Amino acid sequence: MFSDTLLKQIDFIKEIDKIKYIQRKTKLFNSDRRENDAEHSWHLAMMAIVLSGHSNEPVDLLKVIKMVLIHDIVEIDAGDTFIYDTQKNHTNTDEERLAANRIFGILPKEQAEELIAIWEEFELGETAEAKFAKSMDRLEPLLQNSSNNGGTWKEPGVTYKKVFAKKRTIKEGAESIWPYAESLINEGVKKGFLKEE
Repeated sequence: MFSDTLLKQIDFIKEIDKIKYIQRKTKLFNSDRRENDAEHSWHLAMMAIVLSGHSNEPVDLLKVIKMVLIHDIVEIDAGDTFIYDTQKNHTNTDEERLAANRIFGILPKEQAEELIAIWEEFELGETAEAKFAKSMDRLEPLLQNSSNNGGTWKEPGVTYKKVFAKKRTIKEGAESIWPYAESLINEGVKKGFLKEE
């Protein structure tokens, strides 16, 4: 009655609804409520649309939007790792690879391969699209922490040096935004939200 392709696509759509339940450490702007991965991904997509003129190189905006919308889908299985976690590395892990293969693998083969390739490209961070997408991914929580009196910067062990090192990725994709981002980090130190060391 219904095509196998459609049924696989619907199964995938149902499965990714779970991303709405993955809580991040960061909180919404001027709020005590933690953001979920779906909200984060949507916000990055909007940021990419609005800020694409700041990309260091011309980018395929649709590809960037795909990247930011799917980059955290693996967290349905692998969970969210806090960027400043001292126990677990915040880079591509075996758990995330297994998650990507399982979740995207629900789709018809051609679509699954496309989304896995886009996810991999984002993770590698080498193309203009991936660099710009990663700059948006680093900028959003910076804006949130800045609006929330330091937010997750107040976690034990989060220092200026750690934040600066992680946020420097913004410069690699959107150099014209970096001075603004850097000013927020420096302001965090002045206000006592970030430890100098």
